[in-house]
Amino acid sequence: MDPVIKQNAVSEPQPSAFESSLKSNDTEEQIDIWFYRPIGYQIALFCAKIGLRPNPVTIISIFFGVAAGILFYYQELWINVIGMLLLVFANSLDSADGQLARMTNDKSRLGRILDGAAGDFWFIAIHIAICLRSMNEGWSAWIWVPGVLAGASHVVQSAMADYYRNVHLFFIKGTSGSELDNSRDLQAEYDSLTWSKNFGMKFIARTYLNYTKLQESFSPNLQKLLGLVREKYKTGLPTDLVTDFRAHNRPLMKYTNIVQFNTRVLFLFLWLFLDQSWIYFFFDMFVLNPILIYMIVNQEKVSRYFYQKIKTNEFQGV
Repeated sequence: MDPVIKQNAVSEPQPSAFESSLKSNDTEEQIDIWFYRPIGYQIALFCAKIGLRPNPVTIISIFFGVAAGILFYYQELWINVIGMLLLVFANSLDSADGQLARMTNDKSRLGRILDGAAGDFWFIAIHIAICLRSMNEGWSAWIWVPGVLAGASHVVQSAMADYYRNVHLFFIKGTSGSELDNSRDLQAEYDSLTWSKNFGMKFIARTYLNYTKLQESFSPNLQKLLGLVREKYKTGLPTDLVTDFRAHNRPLMKYTNIVQFNTRVLFLFLWLFLDQSWIYFFFDMFVLNPILIYMIVNQEKVSRYFYQKIKTNEFQGV
């Protein structure tokens, strides 16, 4: 975890127990705040009561999400509806694991990795099911091409949305409220493990290191900004930088939400109701990818802007 920022002192009203279980209103989507987070909070309270830790909750969500994907293979709508309900419940569990971790201060890098992998497992199952379903409906094996391309698009979309959210949290809350990692530190941790003694953890570390390098490769200006911040503000960020960054970056958070779970699932459900599930692949590639590009371009502009301002000493250290 990046050592630069401990906690930025921002005077705010004391949050409720539910609000404390959220990452930040800046990065939360309205559907999540209205629906998934309240359900997740109740599940988290129950898990805390019975002593269930966040990682097992994440693993349970994987089984529900994969089961949902399998049910999308069938053309019977009532079976698809059961799959939809299972996917909604899986996402509620996915919300609950993070809320439980924040409520009990039971956070870990393994938990973060599992949390990110959970959604990948769900959508791998969904993509395979839709490809097989489409072939049963008369499509040739070529349907796997958009299926795979849409899957690759989904990986990048989710990775970058997650990264930009954590960068925003890093600037407004510091390391205590962010899960921002960097490949430099992860590489050192990976190198310290051996395949003979730590095979499982080294494999996970390698996967997460590649994931982080992917995020960094799409954000060169942001990497320059973060490097300058680490160098210049070793004891914390100036309040005026935090305020200015939040004002410029907060409007871009809506794009991280659009390319994440809720938008894609709402349209997936629509096409399942219409018995045209194959459209989901093309929606992912030709609607969500342009939004991804727009998001990256504008995040890079913000990063370049703040890099120049910090370089010219427009913000004073704390």
